[in-house]
Amino acid sequence: MDALLNLLTTLYNLLLVVIGFGLVVFIHEMGHFLTARWAKIRVFAFALGFGPAVVSYRRGIGWRRGSSEGEYLDLIKEAEGFRGEARENARAQLSGRVSPTEYRLNALPFGGYVKMLGQHDLHPESAGAGTPPDSYLAKPIWKRMIVISGGVVMNIILALAIFMFVFFVGLETEPAKIGLARADTPAARAIATNAETLGVTQTGLQPGDVVLKVNDREPDDFNDIIMAAAMSGPGESLNLLVQRPGVNEPLRFSILPERDTFTNLLDIGVTPVMTLTIPEQYGARPDDWRAAAATLGLTGVEPGMRVVSINGETDLSSFADLRLAAERSGGAPVEVTFADDDGTTQAVSLTPTPRLMRDDADPAPDLVRPVDHLLGLVPVMTVAGFDNARRGYEQGLREGDIFARLGEVEFPSLDAGIREVQKHSGRSIEVVVLRAGESGRAEEVAFAAAVTPAGLIGFTPGTTADTSGLVTLAPRSLHPIKPDASPYTPAALEAITRPGSRILSVGGTPVSDLADIRAALTAATAEADANGADSASVTVEFEPPLPTQPDGSRLVETATMTIDAGQLERLHALGWDLPIGSWLFAPESFTLRATGPIDAIRMGINRTERMMAMTYLTIARLVQGTVKVDNLKGPVGIAHLGTQVASRGYIWLIFFMGLISVNLAVINFLPLPIADGGQFLMLLYEGLRGRPLPIPVQNAITAAGLLLLVSVFLLVTYNDVSRLFGG
Repeated sequence: MDALLNLLTTLYNLLLVVIGFGLVVFIHEMGHFLTARWAKIRVFAFALGFGPAVVSYRRGIGWRRGSSEGEYLDLIKEAEGFRGEARENARAQLSGRVSPTEYRLNALPFGGYVKMLGQHDLHPESAGAGTPPDSYLAKPIWKRMIVISGGVVMNIILALAIFMFVFFVGLETEPAKIGLARADTPAARAIATNAETLGVTQTGLQPGDVVLKVNDREPDDFNDIIMAAAMSGPGESLNLLVQRPGVNEPLRFSILPERDTFTNLLDIGVTPVMTLTIPEQYGARPDDWRAAAATLGLTGVEPGMRVVSINGETDLSSFADLRLAAERSGGAPVEVTFADDDGTTQAVSLTPTPRLMRDDADPAPDLVRPVDHLLGLVPVMTVAGFDNARRGYEQGLREGDIFARLGEVEFPSLDAGIREVQKHSGRSIEVVVLRAGESGRAEEVAFAAAVTPAGLIGFTPGTTADTSGLVTLAPRSLHPIKPDASPYTPAALEAITRPGSRILSVGGTPVSDLADIRAALTAATAEADANGADSASVTVEFEPPLPTQPDGSRLVETATMTIDAGQLERLHALGWDLPIGSWLFAPESFTLRATGPIDAIRMGINRTERMMAMTYLTIARLVQGTVKVDNLKGPVGIAHLGTQVASRGYIWLIFFMGLISVNLAVINFLPLPIADGGQFLMLLYEGLRGRPLPIPVQNAITAAGLLLLVSVFLLVTYNDVSRLFGG
């Protein structure tokens, strides 16, 4: 039932996006239509979308399913025929009762056009004595320029009106305030240029920092910081003026953005402020919430509650306080108290989990395959639970099962297991799991499981990280997820040579899970790290995946892990995480609203100007290479993004349509042959030279423009679909 509701909600949001986009295109084409009528140009069609007509209307003929063009052409033939009643009747209808203009809705909803007499004839030399006076070609150049510009002008007016309305009503958004600076990012490494003068010793942007200016412009919200970083030029730093609580004067930062491996955009590594309040909307599905809360260790905590105490500390401001408590815990439980508006409280004890290393295991430069590991020790995928349909359970899986083989992969990691299942989409996959038997020993259970077309068996995946020292093979090479970092060979690669080995001790210390392994490795290498040694060696005992010996014992092997200085430094820098993350809490927000109608006009003009400049800047950054082609979105991507925006509310959807309108105006007025800007340039040439471009040149330019448009459309659509399906 929940899946059906989600589907219906998504379809409803998609319908809203299609309607909104259609309205934006309608306004654009209305600009061409109105200016053509003003210029007394005969208009044959005013169309929304491309392809065959679904429904049409023509004055004098009425509504038709499909197009009425055939009936109209038949009238013209009759009017040009031999003398007689039929000809006179046809001429009478064409003289005023039947309009030459057909209003049509076409099958493909994206786009639209206005078809005018003479505009697409590609015979500009025919603009002579024989040209009909209501032809596009018969009109003076300045009038044709106005007609060509009409769509762009209407889109700008629409965007201005939308932004004025949105800011008059108010847009709920995140403030220009720092929630967290992610570790090892430009924001975390930055040092204020006036830090020494102001007595500031902390490195990096800090939680609670308020950004007053971004490149000398006051930001409206947090998104302005992200966009300014993404639009930075090659080698261009982002200049921030920051007010920090407790510091008398603003701090000045000059931060050089780096390319984010996941988004492929320039970024400085900051996140918005997340509150300590659990959103009320989680309560829409109480059973799902209680099941999830129990898994997270939040039994008794309800949506709408907020954190009021962390280890007895009540002076709290954001999720950063909870994260700081985890970092300082050393692995000890963190005592957290939640409360609601009625004063009901619920105390929980959250056990921190040791943070692992995270690197890219895919050698392809344009792909990122994050793997959580410890010096190359990667836990094995398990069954942590089941979805509502319990398809996985019905096929033979049980909670706690450890995958000994999945398809062709033995003891798969979480990443390898998910990819192997997806490779079998729509087919069955061979499964072998280790399951605790009645004797308490693990027993192998084999069966075939059906994989849905979406690449799912029907279970919630987990790993052995918290339950045992079972690991799979280390990747041969790992790449730190940051720009210009060199790949390295993980220390565990030479030590653990069989997938499914179980770590028993590290440096002589018995271990039972990855937390123990991390603690033992840290203790065994503490002296080497303190002395800045080039490397450290640690003895590891493990049980390889071999059959039990005849005497009932299991073979135990010993290996030495040699840890280089870089991996040693990363090991000792690892912190702690709580089972709950920032995703659980609502973001801090405020309503960006004008103080009155005049201020709404000012804000609308300012936002329209900024969005136009941003669109042109995006094109410039594409040429410079700081923005990649795969960051562009086509119709599929716009629709998908639109459904996400629509889920934030109608005001956000209206705001999104304002952005689309600005983008449509700018893109349409680029000097591309088949765009309005290209047509405008050709008219400018005709006005300056006194004659139009030669027909072969026009044909070649139009063909080149069409080829470019189709190529870009196919490329961005491919990127959209790949992102949508995780390709």
